[in-house]
Amino acid sequence: MSVDTVSLTGWGRTAPTTALRFRPRTHEEAVAVVCGRGPRGSIARGLGRAYGDAAQNAGGSVLDMTALNRVRGVDTVTGTVVCEAGVSLRRLTQAVLPLGWFPPVTPATGHVTVGGAIASDVHGRNHHVSGSFSRHVQALDLLTADGEVRTVRRGSALFDATAGGLGLTGVILTATVGLRPVRTSLMSVTTERATDLDDLMGRLTEGGRHSTYAAAWVDLLARGRSTGRAVLTRGEHAPLSALPARARRTPLLFRPAHLPAVPSYLPEGLLGRASVALLNELRYRASPRRRTGELQRVSTFFHALDGAPHWNRVHGRSGFVHYQFVVGHGQEETLRRIVHRISRRRCPAFHAVLKRFGKGDPGWLSFPMPGWSLALGLPAALPGLARFLDELDEEVAAAGGRVCLAKDARLRPETLAAMYPRLAEFRALRAELDPDGAFRSDLSRRLGL
Repeated sequence: MSVDTVSLTGWGRTAPTTALRFRPRTHEEAVAVVCGRGPRGSIARGLGRAYGDAAQNAGGSVLDMTALNRVRGVDTVTGTVVCEAGVSLRRLTQAVLPLGWFPPVTPATGHVTVGGAIASDVHGRNHHVSGSFSRHVQALDLLTADGEVRTVRRGSALFDATAGGLGLTGVILTATVGLRPVRTSLMSVTTERATDLDDLMGRLTEGGRHSTYAAAWVDLLARGRSTGRAVLTRGEHAPLSALPARARRTPLLFRPAHLPAVPSYLPEGLLGRASVALLNELRYRASPRRRTGELQRVSTFFHALDGAPHWNRVHGRSGFVHYQFVVGHGQEETLRRIVHRISRRRCPAFHAVLKRFGKGDPGWLSFPMPGWSLALGLPAALPGLARFLDELDEEVAAAGGRVCLAKDARLRPETLAAMYPRLAEFRALRAELDPDGAFRSDLSRRLGL
């Protein structure tokens, strides 16, 4: 097991802190780290794609789980896979796709571990029909504060606390996950433009009744009658009959996407209002008014940004804050008001995405709930950003919504309870299971979790 002292940040590259990093290669080594923890506790970390400080632990220990990355077995009859927590969703896809299966839920990056997907209860473009990742987890092995490895099954209180629990109930070691059957490794994609936010919500609502996957890029710098204009993308796993003859020879071949790498250093302000407005205009105009049946690789459709290593550097050295919130159906006016506020303030939002969520899952701190979710990245150095986002938090909380903790870097603790009604149950279970605070993170200390 390797051990070193490192400075860590989330994917947003803000608020670095230093911790002792352990990289266990066996479950026994992971147990040894937890049992030998110091007074600042420990937290599990995967591939570092949480945008904020959920996988940091200043002055304590961090368990780098990426060496525990074995796919133990795939049952092609029942469509389940047993794998270790350090397996990335990209590697999982590479393992199961040639067998005619696909991960049930995949977020916007394949560089997320299975353990991280459970601890964050990640969602994807198919939440309106498939829910979040933990809905498809049948059981998991959890290393708890007393050094015991427990098999935790779906439906138990410990499972519901762990799904979306940000690693604070223990270290996920293995998981049994249900898969989705597919016939090919290509997607049949429909792309269309929406003229404004109301047009977009109407298309997402109507299209959601017929599409498995749907999400929209939103131009948050557009104003006036174009406020909230967007490009909506919907997709289905392509049937074998949709493939050209040459592709039918290897219909389940996994092909990664590749984009030019982002330079290691970008000047501050390179993605300012003017440049982002220009890029948004070009992107919107270059998109088809409506195109159906385009075939795309699964890697291109789901994880296009993975083809550009280190894209998190686009905002320069100061990094960026990723802000994602959800408000329920019936709270569309809140969404409209927030989009108009962002537009009027001329925030250079990078890669803003609107999704329509379906039924939520039972995780006590799981983010998704039925309604509308908007995610956007903003330069951390933007003047007045903290106060502006605090104001948005208040609007979201007043509407019965919430922000995504797995992507958070700055939420105030007094706002948390209004957003997550089962927070008290989560804290009570943690106090019972981990009275000495074996599992801690910068986020847990900041929010009093």
